[in-house]
Amino acid sequence: MTKNVSIALSLLLGVALGATIPAARAQAPASERTAWYFYRVKWGHQDEFLELFKKNHYPVLKEQMGERLVGFKAYVPQFHGDGRADWTFATELVFKSDERFLAPSNEEAIARRLYPDFAKFREEEARRFEILDAHWDIPLREVPMQ
Repeated sequence: MTKNVSIALSLLLGVALGATIPAARAQAPASERTAWYFYRVKWGHQDEFLELFKKNHYPVLKEQMGERLVGFKAYVPQFHGDGRADWTFATELVFKSDERFLAPSNEEAIARRLYPDFAKFREEEARRFEILDAHWDIPLREVPMQ
């Protein structure tokens, strides 16, 4: 009987711990920092902007994954007339920590390593910003609700 109780308690403990692990993983560590980056692309240049972003900037961001960044997502409005027309492309970057958020990004060194024709890279990045109407960054601070 004692052996059955021990087994039952062990199973119960295992189920309880297993149920709490996903919840613990779902909560971002307090040290992570999220920032949203908004872009308003000039009318008619959205595809060109997205192509340049994917070709040049996204690989630089991917190189920072794990070391500086722990998450990246990109967004466009579902419909062309959704809500305010303040932005046409947005990204969400999740930094590993406040320290990594505030530290230099080393993007130029990464780009020089990834793009042997660095002059062309710079030209295309200049074009990406040339076709913008606006760009702004918003570092976020989560507000606890409990």
